[in-house]
Parts: sequence; C-alpha cells; structure tokens
Amino acid sequence: MIIKKNIALSDTGFVFNPSTGDSFSVNPIGLEILKMLKENKPEEEIKKHLLGKYATDRDTVEKDYYDFTKMLEQVKLTDTDGKEKD
Repeated sequence: MIIKKNIALSDTGFVFNPSTGDSFSVNPIGLEILKMLKENKPEEEIKKHLLGKYATDRDTVEKDYYDFTKMLEQVKLTDTDGKEKD
C-alpha cells in the first residue's frame, strides 16, 4: 500500500490531504503505521513491528491493520496502483 506523497503528517496525529483539503486525526498507533507506510515499509514488517512493540496477538494485528488500511483507502489517502493521483 502506498500513501500519497503529498499527505502531511504531524507528530500529534494530524493528517492533511492538500489535494482534497480534508484533515483527519489518528491515534499514536495509527500515526506510527502511517509513517511506516510513507517510508514504504512492507506490510509484514509493519505487522512484525506492532507485534513486538505492543501486548497483542497476530490475529488482532491482522484485523486492526486491515481495518485501518481500508479506512485509509476510503478517505483517499492511498494510491493502490503505485501511481500518484491527485
């Protein structure tokens, strides 16, 4: 999954899409995931990081990661075909 390059992230979890003018807030874990996605980290690396850092199990990480990334797609923060879109 690719996060659009123009998406701005603040250290407090504020997310801004300049293409649409939309803004969102994410919790610290969501921000951590977004930052890793912007760094083009592979999905498995992100999940492994979350499993090692937080007291959770693989099934929970899988479900929560899937739900979060689907939400990112719905609010048009992603570019799933690898090409930048506005």
